[in-house]
Amino acid sequence: MALALICGQGRLARIVSDAQDARPLIAALSGFEPDSLTPDITFHLETLGTLLNDLKAKGVTQVCLCGAIRRPPIDPGRLDAATAPLVPRLQEALTSGDDGALRIVMALFEEAGFQIASVDDLVPDLLPKPGVLTLKTYTPQNTVEARLGERTVAAMGARDAGQACVLRGEEVLAREDAAGTDAMLARLARDRSSGGGDIFTAPITTAGDMFGGLLDDATDWFTGGSSLTDGGILFKAPKPGQDRRADLPVIGLGTPDGVAAAGLNGIVIQEGGVMVLDRAKTVARCDELGLFLWVREKGH
Repeated sequence: MALALICGQGRLARIVSDAQDARPLIAALSGFEPDSLTPDITFHLETLGTLLNDLKAKGVTQVCLCGAIRRPPIDPGRLDAATAPLVPRLQEALTSGDDGALRIVMALFEEAGFQIASVDDLVPDLLPKPGVLTLKTYTPQNTVEARLGERTVAAMGARDAGQACVLRGEEVLAREDAAGTDAMLARLARDRSSGGGDIFTAPITTAGDMFGGLLDDATDWFTGGSSLTDGGILFKAPKPGQDRRADLPVIGLGTPDGVAAAGLNGIVIQEGGVMVLDRAKTVARCDELGLFLWVREKGH
């Protein structure tokens, strides 16, 4: 079965490509080319219809979506004849949440006759088994934080609004937004280094979090408080009901440094739902920084 990777930025596409017996065809969205991997085809959203035709002509029968992208605006002047019939659905995708957008794009590939493979179908080792992968382990307090993290990500998922959050004790310090996990951690690190603690960077308490739905649109997910007391965790999990064929959350070699800079004690990811890139190096970096990495069973 001939495979094509529909790629965005980052190392994920390279990892998936290297794990295959035969090199897949690499198709990259222009402006979001993968790291260390030369595309065979570069396409624009406005030429998606032509891409589908080109993949068929090259004998591709299976595709895998892997890598990070942001939503580019549609340039009407770039539209080609093969893509014009798809414009209403592409516009719907661009105005939907992340999960809704991916479902529309995957449906377009399926309707064109392609089977969609998930990254973990092609590289099962990216999903580690449950347990602590590092020398340092979690504490009872981290267990409490992880339970709050699970509830928080579930609530975020209901809004199609992210897959990660930062907790300390009974406080939600930050929620991932469209900028991603690294940006969330960087904001916390900046607050920590600058002293933080003003009204706009105060932590959200568990009680206050009950009213988060009333505040989120106006506040763009309050963040901060990490300057006041170090400790806490990064929690990451897939959205409830998420289509696992695309956009499974990921941590990688840069994550431990972001977690340490934010003053956190460790990383908790949901078993079977979060990929770990460069696992040996990522675990080693956690050990160097004195962090724990816990692959947690849901509801533990």
